[in-house]
Amino acid sequence: MFIELHLIQSFAPANLNRDDTGNPKDCEFGGYRRARISSQCIKRAIRNSPVFAETTGVDVGTRTKWLVNLLRQRLIDTSKSEEEATDVLTAFVPKFASKLDKDGAKTAVLLYLSQAEVDSIIQALLDNWADLADDKVMDGLVKNLVKEHQGHTSAPDIALFGRMLAEKPELGLDAACQVAHAISTHRVTMEMDFYTAVDDLSPEETAGAGMMGFTGFDSACFYRYARLDWKQLVDNLNGDASLARRTVEGFMRAAVAAVPTGKQTSFAANNPPSFLLAVVRQDGMGWSLANAFERPVRPRGDEGLVAPSVAALDAYWNRLCQVYGTGTLVCTAALPLDADLPLEALKGAQVDNLEAWVSAVLEALPAGEA
Repeated sequence: MFIELHLIQSFAPANLNRDDTGNPKDCEFGGYRRARISSQCIKRAIRNSPVFAETTGVDVGTRTKWLVNLLRQRLIDTSKSEEEATDVLTAFVPKFASKLDKDGAKTAVLLYLSQAEVDSIIQALLDNWADLADDKVMDGLVKNLVKEHQGHTSAPDIALFGRMLAEKPELGLDAACQVAHAISTHRVTMEMDFYTAVDDLSPEETAGAGMMGFTGFDSACFYRYARLDWKQLVDNLNGDASLARRTVEGFMRAAVAAVPTGKQTSFAANNPPSFLLAVVRQDGMGWSLANAFERPVRPRGDEGLVAPSVAALDAYWNRLCQVYGTGTLVCTAALPLDADLPLEALKGAQVDNLEAWVSAVLEALPAGEA
């Protein structure tokens, strides 16, 4: 069983996700330049959205290279000395997850651990503290920890987005969620803002600004898509179907509420989605609706870009259903922000509010694990 989310979201002028030059990310699609927000940016906004942790009831995981510092402070809090904690951890961390840099401060790669995994590590170290100088004891402890955490996690965000550890593949986890790069439904042209700042203490006879510069921005109506594998999610959460349901709900709510933070103090583009579509299907290939916009939409009269984007999505959905059938569909729920958005094929799937949209998906999920 799979859950697919499709969102149309129009942002006012912004620079939500920058490239290496500091300008908004973009791409070419359908032969036209499009605005883009990377999937990594979207996933981080979702996992850091307060509503995600509030809904799941579980703290999100920690992604860091500073595992030694994290564990050392926890050990110091249990009355271990900084010196002995450092000695133990510089031996433990390379065996458990990743080699350290030359200073022994950071791991070579980012690690992604749940709070329960960190607690388990600390408890195992404390339980074997007196014998950790023995390599066999340390190796046995690492082996047991890897076995304990292999193939599952307690953190909903890690279960969704997965993790990869090249040095310790046993701790890798296949992602239960695919997130597409958001792309504009229309052609875009990046614009430049020339800005100045005034020196408040500059002498009156001094002309000119205290500083000046340029920043790139654009304004775009985006199509966003994500696909969740229910069975993989339950497996990643060690069979906890209740937590998996809360994770689906948390992901849905956070996908709506989360906005990337790039340059927001300068632009404040806090614009909620204009259209939400959720689909639950029993099996079969996923249906990204990005090709609804392979030919970029254009404003019609004075209606802007949201309405033609929704109309294009609706028409493309209808054609997919006609050609490939609807036999695998379990649930379809559409939520337009404005009552006059042009829906034809999806009109019968329309719900009234966010709560009904979320509930429609949750009610379609299996009561058990699969």
